[in-house]
Amino acid sequence: MDIKVISKNVGIALLFSALFMFLSMLVSLVNGKDSALGPLAISCIITFIVGIFPLIFVRKSSAISLQDGFMIIVLSWFLSFIFGMLPYVLWGGEFSLINAWFESVSGYTTTGSTILTNVEALPKGLLFWRSSTHFIGGLGVVVFLLLIMPDASPFRFRLTNIELSSLSREGYRFRSMKTVSVIAFVYVGLAVLETICLMLAGMSFFDAVNHSFSTVATGGFSTRNLSIMYYDSAVIDLIIIVFMLLSSLHFGLLFAVFATRSFKPFKQPVVKFFLGTVVVLSVIITFSLMISGTYDSWGQALLDSLFQVSSYLSCSGFATVDNAVWPMFACILLLYASFQCGCSGSTAGGVKSDRMLIMFKAISRQIRKSLHPSSVTQIMVGGHPIKDEMALSVVLYIVLYLVVFMLSALLLLLAGVDVSDALSGTLVSLGNAGPGLDSIGTMGNYGSQTFLAKLVYSIDMIFGRVEIYPVFVVISMIFRRNK
Repeated sequence: MDIKVISKNVGIALLFSALFMFLSMLVSLVNGKDSALGPLAISCIITFIVGIFPLIFVRKSSAISLQDGFMIIVLSWFLSFIFGMLPYVLWGGEFSLINAWFESVSGYTTTGSTILTNVEALPKGLLFWRSSTHFIGGLGVVVFLLLIMPDASPFRFRLTNIELSSLSREGYRFRSMKTVSVIAFVYVGLAVLETICLMLAGMSFFDAVNHSFSTVATGGFSTRNLSIMYYDSAVIDLIIIVFMLLSSLHFGLLFAVFATRSFKPFKQPVVKFFLGTVVVLSVIITFSLMISGTYDSWGQALLDSLFQVSSYLSCSGFATVDNAVWPMFACILLLYASFQCGCSGSTAGGVKSDRMLIMFKAISRQIRKSLHPSSVTQIMVGGHPIKDEMALSVVLYIVLYLVVFMLSALLLLLAGVDVSDALSGTLVSLGNAGPGLDSIGTMGNYGSQTFLAKLVYSIDMIFGRVEIYPVFVVISMIFRRNK
């Protein structure tokens, strides 16, 4: 490993956090120098100094290796979590050390879980920083890093191929030099467009920007204790539903729609599978709510079902209802949504709809081969054959995902955490979805969870955001180096 290469590029990633800390300071100034100004200023200075230090002393660095790339990704995330918690710790309030760590990890990983019992007590500067961690994390600390590198840089080529999964790269149809530009264009474009729509629907400019940051990042941090329920507006609900679903689709696909001015890309099998899941789950949950007597109006039941399904499936974590009053059947379906989630190449977490579709097709193929052993069958997605190696890697990832889920849940159960909290909290943390069930549901928070529970949940968030393998690769590299 080349320490100079790693430190220089991790430093660049930290400078982006420092930039948004500075923007948060400006928000504090505009709002009468609120109580977040001092903590944000100190955090900005510390983060800037640490980030700029390697850039000053590392003039030249050699070409990046595969091992360096993995180390840059993991360290960029980890150090962003560390420095991102500084404004919370310095401000105080409910932010103990573990709570600040939890909130920072939840923000950067775009999970949206919170320890706060009163979000509205935070000054606007800190609220903006909180939403900014979503915005940074949604696009990816490493993708921000890639944006400032020269197009022909070998750093850019190698890191692009490491940060984006093979499933994601398949859909862009662009050279690696163009991939990051496509991501940034779509990401920022969605945020601006949603901000305008929310303002037209009646939100203040500040709330609209914060909720747009959270929506396009599929994060879920809100400026209100009641989340989207606070606004009591069907128009706002529908706007956020649309942008949650758009942010869950492949960004390359959205760019193709914009570039070609055609909706033909939406006919791809993965998109149909994802949107079909939204429709099916929403309809089933609507019937469940009506049959159980939870709702009197079919229209309201359908709107709330569609919003919550979109929220969990996109990993956004916004809420228009308290799911603690919903029947358990409906809640279990929401947890499935937080397992499958959106498409590769988006800001959504979870297993991804792409993998689920390939897994179902692989199961179907295996059933056909059992019935007709001599037949030659091929897994096909959108007219394209899926190699056996790809199908195997998909199944292995899902198995690894479930293993991490089971080990985390067992650890929490052994530590005395409630069964519902342990199972739902682990699942939504791995899926970066945010709210679980009961006390950590849509109107609950993680503030009352134990130190160990918060630590385990935060580790699961990290695993979910980087898709597990890079963390294990870096751990393996460290052990091998020690040996």
